[in-house]
Amino acid sequence: MAEPEIDYRAVFQALPGAMALLTPQLVYADVNEEFLRTLGRTRGQVIGRHLPDDFAHTQNDPGVAVVRNIQASMHQVLGSGEPDIIELQRYDIEDPDRPGVRGERYWSMINVPVLDSDGRVALLIHRLEEVTELIRAREVALSLQEAMLPAPRPVGRHPAAVRYRPAVDTLNVCGDWYDLVDLPGDRIAAAVGDVVGHGLSAAQVMGQLRSALSTVSRVADGPARTLEVLGLYARSVDGAENTTVANTFIDWDAHTITYSSAGHPPPALLQTDGTVEFLDQATDPPLGAGPEQVRPPQATAHFTDGAVLALYTDGLIERRREDIDTGLARLADSLTRHRAADPETLADAVLSDLLPPGGVTDDTALVIVRL
Repeated sequence: MAEPEIDYRAVFQALPGAMALLTPQLVYADVNEEFLRTLGRTRGQVIGRHLPDDFAHTQNDPGVAVVRNIQASMHQVLGSGEPDIIELQRYDIEDPDRPGVRGERYWSMINVPVLDSDGRVALLIHRLEEVTELIRAREVALSLQEAMLPAPRPVGRHPAAVRYRPAVDTLNVCGDWYDLVDLPGDRIAAAVGDVVGHGLSAAQVMGQLRSALSTVSRVADGPARTLEVLGLYARSVDGAENTTVANTFIDWDAHTITYSSAGHPPPALLQTDGTVEFLDQATDPPLGAGPEQVRPPQATAHFTDGAVLALYTDGLIERRREDIDTGLARLADSLTRHRAADPETLADAVLSDLLPPGGVTDDTALVIVRL
């Protein structure tokens, strides 16, 4: 059976989203109608034009920085032969109903190489999509999520710092959270968790689980019992399945950290001699992942005065196409180098060392406790 003839030009014009084809010299070779509509231009104003010439005569226009970022991404694609997603860009455009008034606009962009038979980049596909409404919805979700997290406050008499950083190059809110709870005696409970999923539903589930964990921690005999009860509760909450949690009970009289984990990256214990121990001897599957709920394992680590405990979510250490051990080693190195700093300074230093300058694709929660 003969293969059907395909009119690839018609396919290109029909593709959803604004699309442009550029040569390796960054000259526009073709664009679809949606691209012209989005930019408010004609084909004659675009085809054959050199990308860096956009806004060349209006250097004060914010579009200059946007074009510079697009150009840097395209050069990266030309060098690597791999697609590149550009960090979310803001470029305000004139409101067609209000001449002279620019409205706030946000844009998602990706550059994809088209390779020739020798594996060299012959063309670049540039895809542009306006995501302003999604960003506005994300801001609402972020406000809700941050409102559900406990406000930073002293816990007992021991200094601690908490940080939450939302993902910047995705359009979704995730379900990361942290919690610090005073316990009887010279003890506190410290925990972090991560709900699977995105958006308002994940933020709502996060709020439910964090509140439940905080309540149970005050009456349970240890972190394993806390996670056992939380796992039972998670089975009744839509969207809570496969949530990961790391839970610790810190006892300064005994100089011990009792811990239990439901599928979460291990807490890091920085001793005063600069060594870092990852608390990974009591790990169970994520909440609700097994056929029935059983009490998770529990283990104990000892610390000396002045040590540091760090709890975090996977956004801090995980990167695409990178082994998790690389991220853990990076965290250990950062904690060791800044071990003399107070918790607030140390938390900022860890985020600065581990989070890429352009942000990450997953939320990050971090808790630092000076022991």
